[in-house]
Amino acid sequence: QVQLVESGGGLVQPGGSLRLSCAASGIIFRFYARGWYRQAPGKQRELVAGITNGGSTNYDDSVKGRFTISRDNAKNTVYLQMNSLKPEDTAVYYCNAHSRSSDYWGQGTQVTVSS
Repeated sequence: QVQLVESGGGLVQPGGSLRLSCAASGIIFRFYARGWYRQAPGKQRELVAGITNGGSTNYDDSVKGRFTISRDNAKNTVYLQMNSLKPEDTAVYYCNAHSRSSDYWGQGTQVTVSS
């Protein structure tokens, strides 16, 4: 059974930092493209950052320079380092792993940026 388990969300003040983790079981993470998505209330889920199995990264313009996606293949884990957080970053953040034939999602972790 495939599981993606996110952790690291929480409440943080504007300008603060959080580090999200996504640990996979049941699949070999490095064979999949991985990404972090977020969904704010009343909005569609959007891609925040992605990393290919070759290590190439891409970011939504709204987070460029503030967020960094990284991976530890030995730990079967992908991370999202979020710095200089803004209230508009508030959302549920989801981890995703996909290939040509498979698409897996975590359960989500809430990130709230508020003073």
